[in-house]
Amino acid sequence: MSRARRVGGLVLAWIVLLAAAPAADYVPALTAAALAQTRERVTYDGAYVRLAYPGGDVPADRGVCTDVLIRAYRKLGADLQVLVHEDMKGHFALYPKNWGRRSPDANIDHRRVPNLMTFFSRHGETLPKSSRAADYAPGDIVAWDLGRGLTHIGLLADRRGQDGRPLVVHNIGRGPQLEDVLFDRTVIGHYRYRPRNPGVTPPRLPLHPRAAAGAWPRAARGWGWSGRPWRSAPSRLPRRGC
Repeated sequence: MSRARRVGGLVLAWIVLLAAAPAADYVPALTAAALAQTRERVTYDGAYVRLAYPGGDVPADRGVCTDVLIRAYRKLGADLQVLVHEDMKGHFALYPKNWGRRSPDANIDHRRVPNLMTFFSRHGETLPKSSRAADYAPGDIVAWDLGRGLTHIGLLADRRGQDGRPLVVHNIGRGPQLEDVLFDRTVIGHYRYRPRNPGVTPPRLPLHPRAAAGAWPRAARGWGWSGRPWRSAPSRLPRRGC
């Protein structure tokens, strides 16, 4: 075999290897991108907004639960607006029909929890919806049933509460929060989604001062930086996004 063919074969094998497995540091980068949002002031707002495409986003000071995931993955080069829209274009019948639409809408589809659940189940790993903390890992995506037809979604951080449960980065009405709420509501979805994006370097982000001191608010159960419990979140959340 000629040297050129050997080199070509090695290059091809290297490309296949990179495509077959995500970078080892993808999870720290993803969780860091989510945690960074907890230091931003974001008003919960699920209003329908016409977005640019691709890369469209609502104003940075607005957002819902799904925007936490959208913004975290986008920091790492994965645009859920495009990924969900293109998948819905080709497989619209497989997605929920909760909103009476007959075709995809790139302005809002990726900001709806049932659509993200469908996308992650199709293109990621669907994992057990167990009540064991050991079954959940940093970077996992979890969806919950809030009752009255409301759903919610968040990303697991690389930190755990006092009882060993992974802490959750989510926005349920007070902006992105880091809270110990994994089992506070009924888990209806558990996913792991790793886009093929090798070579990601996790950003170096400072800890929240209370996290750095190891002082999780109110025993870190259902309380965010605001000191208000999850269960007292607004009961009438906007239902256009999230």
